[in-house]
Amino acid sequence: METWVIILLICGLYLALTLAMGIIPGLKVSESVSGYVAGDRSMNLLILYFVMGASVFSSFAFLGGPGWAYSRGAAAFYIIAYGTTGMIPIYFFGPKVRRLGKKFGFVTQAEILEDRFNNKYLSVLLAILSIIVFIPYLTLQMKGAGYVITTISEGVIPQWLGAGIAYLVVLLYVFYSGVMGVGWTNTFQGIFMMVIAWFLGLYLPYKLFGGVGEMFTQIAQSDMSAMLKAPGLNAAGEPWSWWGYSSSVVVSAVGLSVWPHLFMRSFAADSDRTMKLTAVLYPTFQLFLIPILIIGFTAVLAYPGVTPADSILPHVLTQLELPVTIIGLVCAGTLAASMSSGDAILHSAASIGVRDGLSHILPERLKTDKKERYHIRILVIIISVIAYYFAVISDVPIVNLLLGSYGGVAQIFPLVFCMFYWRRATGYGAVAGLLGGIIITILFLLYPDLRPLPMHEGIYGLIVNIALIVGVSLSTEPESQERIEQYFNA
Repeated sequence: METWVIILLICGLYLALTLAMGIIPGLKVSESVSGYVAGDRSMNLLILYFVMGASVFSSFAFLGGPGWAYSRGAAAFYIIAYGTTGMIPIYFFGPKVRRLGKKFGFVTQAEILEDRFNNKYLSVLLAILSIIVFIPYLTLQMKGAGYVITTISEGVIPQWLGAGIAYLVVLLYVFYSGVMGVGWTNTFQGIFMMVIAWFLGLYLPYKLFGGVGEMFTQIAQSDMSAMLKAPGLNAAGEPWSWWGYSSSVVVSAVGLSVWPHLFMRSFAADSDRTMKLTAVLYPTFQLFLIPILIIGFTAVLAYPGVTPADSILPHVLTQLELPVTIIGLVCAGTLAASMSSGDAILHSAASIGVRDGLSHILPERLKTDKKERYHIRILVIIISVIAYYFAVISDVPIVNLLLGSYGGVAQIFPLVFCMFYWRRATGYGAVAGLLGGIIITILFLLYPDLRPLPMHEGIYGLIVNIALIVGVSLSTEPESQERIEQYFNA
């Protein structure tokens, strides 16, 4: 039997196991929308830790992370920089969100913001923004799955088919089980990813160079030594400016704390203690990224010229004489990275689209829990198809997709901050700030030459966003004090 066939069989067994783990939890939660979207608010520390960790470090980590280390060197350290700080805000507002969700029945980010600012247009706007930024994020995961399966099958299975197979499994358990299916599969996939990452991160440098230290020594003494100098290289292979590096860290850290699919997990936590402990323990997930980046550096001298850079991990695996079982498990771990984020994104995007978008546009069709849950499941299918379409035709590098999404989602942060910490913020100010921030972010994304300084476009969006929130709020009538006090006393 051909080696690639054995590897595919191992990956197929992994996919079957994941499907089973995703379906079974759906038997234990209620048939209500709260059960499907928030897991009846019953997630314990273990599940919440892996849901929030594995939901972020996905194809971006297993493929994009090594890809950046391989092609841009020290620039990849920005991933660790924002990951260690991005959860700090959640420590403070996460428990408040959980308590308010339990009290008023909120299950999405837009619902709680709409209530605080008393503006239904804000809810629809957030629903549209969330889905727009989720599409490239989900596309990223599908592209990652396609890379892996195509590479290990030696091109026999095309990328479009590989992505389709992996995400059919995701679609099935998200469709059936909702957030608890996401939770249990993420826990399984997160543990699996950590074991695989550390095995590869230590084994590959030892195999090719005799150890991690020797690997970096050889890079430093070669003509590739610039790869080790902070802040690394930009997409054009030139030195990345500190403006670009630092602003990318800031935007990513700010955006991480308000990604709708992570924010929504606050509603699912079973206690304030669980929420706080998750935020405190979250930086330990960066330990998973250390070996991931080492994998990319391993290939700098050993396998030059590999394109696209995001495929460097599966490329290295096919070049080394590893036991076929090990290769199969590693490839399964890479699929786990893709799927553990894709399922959370897919579930959240559909939930937000219905709860915060359609519920305002077509309220008559969503009067009962049964109808609402039905429409969420339909939207799961629609969003999967759209993301799959872009995954098949797009050739944008994986990390670039993610950075583009972060610029948009970071515009939600000023609203969340004002919700709990500025009484004078109004609904008009929130809408103006969000719209202005998004428009400026898109403008500088499409026309980078307009930037006065080479900073991430999301920074310019945040500057305009904050200015509009403050200016418009101070010039409009304040919100009801009774409503505001509910948030400040939460």
